[in-house]
Amino acid sequence: MALVPLVAAAVCPHPPLLVPEVAGAAVAELDDLRLACDAVVARLLAAEPDRIVLVGGGPATTTFGAAEHGSLRGYGVDLRVPLSPAGADAVEAAGADAVGVTGADAVGDALPLSLTLGAWLLGRSGTELPRSAVAVAADESADRCAALGAGLLSASLFGGASDRIALLALGDGSACRGERSPGYDDPRAEPYDQAVARALADADAAGLLGLDAELSTGLKAAGRASWQVLAGAVRATGGPWHGELAYAGAPFGVTYLVASWTPAGAAR
Repeated sequence: MALVPLVAAAVCPHPPLLVPEVAGAAVAELDDLRLACDAVVARLLAAEPDRIVLVGGGPATTTFGAAEHGSLRGYGVDLRVPLSPAGADAVEAAGADAVGVTGADAVGDALPLSLTLGAWLLGRSGTELPRSAVAVAADESADRCAALGAGLLSASLFGGASDRIALLALGDGSACRGERSPGYDDPRAEPYDQAVARALADADAAGLLGLDAELSTGLKAAGRASWQVLAGAVRATGGPWHGELAYAGAPFGVTYLVASWTPAGAAR
């Protein structure tokens, strides 16, 4: 199988509160997280990819075309987020900018929350690069996730073109960090999150692929499948990678991790 070059990867979480309009009065509480996400997206773009592939959790494993949108209406904001600039053009009559589309006439709303937030982060960066998106079901096995990751590098997905691609993986850590967390307090949560943070800091694909799916589900760690897709893609490149952890915290009882991965030897 002919592979396209994977030139960079990044990991970001997908809390709706990342979007200032959703956060409202609490917007400052995630300023550091927002800045860290912006920084790793900027590093992703600095690698000069030709295309960005987004991977995030969803109700089923599926792919999305450039014209798709996600919506934040369920979080109190009438904002539709286009996956790509081409999608924004498709609803220009409804009103569009680099970040989102508003108005009752906007179409799409197919993207799950993870990919919606990923598209929002890319829109926030101002990039016009084409992008693709894949949702991964939470119950996919590690082997299946790894195969999906390797498949993302298939040249056949891009019409045989040798596009340089960058991968943006979206996912939250455990949601069991304290009594006020969505999953209440679980003593297994902190060691789990620390193990994920180490794997992200070290660009340790094997460490991510070794995450236990049942434990991840029990801890409400929404990022497990997308992290394993990332690991599968990086493993398929066959070379060593460098990792950098840009953020690790659990401000609302949910662990958010931000990281940047680059091929070893690439400019950092």
